[in-house]
Amino acid sequence: MKKWYVLSLITLILCGVVGCSSDDGIKFATDATYAPMEYMDKDTITGFDIDFLSAVMKEADIKYDIKNIGWDTMLESVKQGKEYKGGISSVSITDERKETYDFSAPYFESTNMIMVRADSPVKSALDLKDLKVAVQGATTADTLMSGIMGATNSDLKRFDSNTLALLDLSKGGADAVVADVAIIREYIKNNPNNKLVGILDPTNFDSEYYGIIFPKGSDMKSKIDPAIKTVIENGKYAEIYKKWFGEAPDTTNLLKLQ
Repeated sequence: MKKWYVLSLITLILCGVVGCSSDDGIKFATDATYAPMEYMDKDTITGFDIDFLSAVMKEADIKYDIKNIGWDTMLESVKQGKEYKGGISSVSITDERKETYDFSAPYFESTNMIMVRADSPVKSALDLKDLKVAVQGATTADTLMSGIMGATNSDLKRFDSNTLALLDLSKGGADAVVADVAIIREYIKNNPNNKLVGILDPTNFDSEYYGIIFPKGSDMKSKIDPAIKTVIENGKYAEIYKKWFGEAPDTTNLLKLQ
């Protein structure tokens, strides 16, 4: 009893000096295999999404921690809502996913892109129908190519990460990769000797919007959405975007959706 009292007294003194909290913050999950959106730099998770989340949580005055736990694990863990109260990993907002998660307001406009070798005859997504195509499973790229090729088509090769899908193309196991435009452009930039090109197909690949995911019924959305709007409007978003993509963002559509 006496030891507990002394320890409590010390804690109170320290809290008065440096500031303490009994709240260790909420846990966010990510799949850090989506450079430049989220990826591992040695032992550190970095990327656009990570910097964006930091700015949003600072604006919302919410303490948090983020862990790299993989795509499927992230989706399931956030769905359960026990340990992880949110997830950020370039998650496109879809009607199907809305049945399982609450989404924040959109924070990033994207689209899927085709990556092929420079000598490939592919010009559009429809040209991929009879080829071997690598995607990350359970993504919008998977959904789009399932619609074009057929969900049970053995030539539609699903991987646990975009990293593995990209590797399959480089090894000759696939004729093309379909993934988010930011990921493909980053890969092409970092592998100039591989003679790869990216193809946009706005006819078959519509614009998509990323959102932060929360468990159904979470109160996080009401806290996070105003912070997202502020970060986009006050210029912080443009600062982060330019850091990672080298240009100013067009936030016209994003602001309409806030």
